[in-house]
Amino acid sequence: MDMDTHNVEELEAQLKVYQNERERIKQLMGLIGGSSDAKRDKIVNWVFIVLIILLLTFDIARYFLHWENIPLPPLFSIEIGILLVSIKIIWMINRQSKVDHFQFWILNSIEFRINNLSRQVNEVQSYIENGGIEEKKEK
Repeated sequence: MDMDTHNVEELEAQLKVYQNERERIKQLMGLIGGSSDAKRDKIVNWVFIVLIILLLTFDIARYFLHWENIPLPPLFSIEIGILLVSIKIIWMINRQSKVDHFQFWILNSIEFRINNLSRQVNEVQSYIENGGIEEKKEK
């Protein structure tokens, strides 16, 4: 029974470490524009959608209702729509570059750790194969 409580305590400790690590990663993601910007991203997306729909309905209304007294050129809303879509594409490219940078940073860190572990494994393997003889000779 004591062994079971020890295992449960050990699992709870590992779970706590995992949760702390997960929270730390969430905070890192928020710092580089991850989850904390999700609300702002939704707002920006809705603003672009609403503006383009308004421009489309304005052009359709101008055509069908024959609003001739509007001082704007007939293709002005199309030009503004193209400008808005271009801005949105540039914004999306910028956001993607931040994500790519973060992924590169993570992969680089993983590669560094793997190389470090590989070097340590090679050192242990050579120590075992030589029976510790090299260590004794160096000392």
